[in-house]
Amino acid sequence: MFGDIISQITDELSTDECKRLFYLCGALQTDTCTSNLRSVLHSVLCRMTNTDHVFLTELMLRIKRYDLLRDVLSTSKGTVEGMLENSRVVSEYRVLMADVSEDMDTNDLKSLTFLLRDTLPKHKAQHIQSFLDIVVELEKVEQLSSDKTDRIEHLMRSIHRADLAKRIRHYQQKVLNTKQGTSPAVKQQLNTTASVSSSFDISSSSSVFCNAQLCGKRTAVQKDTPGVCSQQIEVYSMQTDPRGVCLIIDCIGTQTDVLEKTFTLLGFQVMKHKLLSLRDVMSVLMDVARQRDHYSSCAFICCLISRSRRSSHLLDTDRHRTGLNLDTIRHLFTADSSPGLAGKPKLFFIQTYDVSEPQRCVGFRGHDDGDLETDGRARSVPTDADIFWSHCSSQEKQLKTPEHQSVYLNALTSALHDGHIRRTHLLDVHTAVNREVFKHDSPCPGSSVLKLRHTLRKNLYL
Repeated sequence: MFGDIISQITDELSTDECKRLFYLCGALQTDTCTSNLRSVLHSVLCRMTNTDHVFLTELMLRIKRYDLLRDVLSTSKGTVEGMLENSRVVSEYRVLMADVSEDMDTNDLKSLTFLLRDTLPKHKAQHIQSFLDIVVELEKVEQLSSDKTDRIEHLMRSIHRADLAKRIRHYQQKVLNTKQGTSPAVKQQLNTTASVSSSFDISSSSSVFCNAQLCGKRTAVQKDTPGVCSQQIEVYSMQTDPRGVCLIIDCIGTQTDVLEKTFTLLGFQVMKHKLLSLRDVMSVLMDVARQRDHYSSCAFICCLISRSRRSSHLLDTDRHRTGLNLDTIRHLFTADSSPGLAGKPKLFFIQTYDVSEPQRCVGFRGHDDGDLETDGRARSVPTDADIFWSHCSSQEKQLKTPEHQSVYLNALTSALHDGHIRRTHLLDVHTAVNREVFKHDSPCPGSSVLKLRHTLRKNLYL
């Protein structure tokens, strides 16, 4: 009897409905034909005793084929919903993933595929047609499961689908309720977790909870470590929207767009300028440093791409002009010069290309590089605290390569994307950048020199 019913149902389903139904039945091969779906349904029903009819009716409800409920299974949507109030057969997790897939458009899918480019196999990524295809691949590599949905929630926030992230968070709360009960302590933990997620705050795993405070105030992460009492780790709060200003000055004019896309994704208000004169560079820097918006932000980012002299003096579009000391730029954004950024992380990502002609350099009185501690422990430089200074100096001849792209900036944007998804500390993100730059330059040592100096006093997650 059920064989005939299954045949009638599968004959009426579209390819997408078959794929969704296949996934709801627990399969990890959704790109299959209707005949295989019949076999799967038969197999599932054979393992059941008194729930085969319930299972079929619930499946039809989940794929919204109310006509099949009425015409083939002789019931109605309202009847099935009432029957399922106290008992469900289909996995709630799989129902959630299938529903999320229904609510995603093509642009969402493209954004997710891009963010997961290093996780999804290339031959699979080229043929992604739905969110369920992504879910299946993540389940295969154990990046996603019914009790491991943190990453997919964070991905939803990264592509600005807070509505879907909220639904996933609601599911996570129900899972915790089921596993741990609903004691007051558990309720408090759930509320804390939900608060962190909704504010885009950071945690390195599902066992880490942040208590977010106002920008500039102390924020702590409590991490549970076996055999160790609760450990307090200070982190910079990054919960404003936008997180702050990201200033991009590209005097080469090649990679502004990719930087803009990256830092927009990270939640920053991007201000970009291409091919400026030295006077205009200084004018833009001073204007941005004086902005009052810094008082209500959590961080500041500056990206500079230009020719330089001796790796320390910025040039403009004319290589024969005098240079601007990079220390002058840094000094413009210290607490003394830009009070709105006091106590907040100030990140500088700099790609320069050295030219050979010596020139006299001008600029405001700055500080020597020695003012920046390289071990992260600021001692007597309060005005230069909370700075992250990443500078890659390359040979100018690289610019002669057709359609040149900075290896450093490419590695940086890729590592920041991954670090954002995986909630990785900024210093660990930069380690990945180091690895890529040195790997690329190993055939020709010295073609690029990458230096990092910082006085960060807390952990920073972007």
